Amino acid sequence: MKRVSVFCLALATLLTACAYRPWAGELRPLEEGKQGEGMVVADDGTITFKQGRLEIRLRPMTDKELNRQFSAYSDKGPRSENPYTFANTTFRTKETPQRFTVFRLTVKNYEYPKVRLGGIAQMESSNDRKYYGLNLDQLDVYYRTYAIGYRGQEYNEYKERRALLKRTMFPYKDDIFSGQEAEGYILFEPLANDVSEVEVTIPDVITRFDFRGDPVENVTITYRFHRDLGRYYPSEGRIEPMANQN
Repeated sequence: MKRVSVFCLALATLLTACAYRPWAGELRPLEEGKQGEGMVVADDGTITFKQGRLEIRLRPMTDKELNRQFSAYSDKGPRSENPYTFANTTFRTKETPQRFTVFRLTVKNYEYPKVRLGGIAQMESSNDRKYYGLNLDQLDVYYRTYAIGYRGQEYNEYKERRALLKRTMFPYKDDIFSGQEAEGYILFEPLANDVSEVEVTIPDVITRFDFRGDPVENVTITYRFHRDLGRYYPSEGRIEPMANQN
């Protein structure tokens, strides 16, 4: 019996040492040659679509950047009101998972009388996973579950998150007139562990309207990003990248 116990202990130790978790790096743009026509890639990870003096930029945001951006809402652990991340909350793995996949979308219109983004962004991975942009109503339902019984502190946190989302999410379907700019965040569910490459599509960017105000010209824009995948061995603090992903 003692030998069996020692064997089991040794086996458990070996399995623990060999245990790993999926690991993924941050999203970054594919090289410019793999983007569509009229796309420019910047060093900070922004991809810009240019059509005359119309610019539509998309940049993936990290949780660290979002926590700094909303630092006043990211310092209370599980009670933090930051609606984009889990802030500085740690879970059983001693890590903080990603709450959403977040991009900053910027439109600068110095070309047309007005521009409107008529459709919600979509994202598709190279292994055929599909993600759809989340709107304020969906996020309201998501966060309302935390407002247990709409009581005191939980309800105040819910209202704070909703107000922050309303102020900072991209204002779809608002007209962006000549000489104006618009900026905000677009959100998706977190990417699956096996996703290494994605295309983010902004559909139905309306650039011309008729005399009744009905759309007569639009464009669909696709931005391409990728990330490294690998295995993380907690006992060693080591990351083993997976080769030949893209």
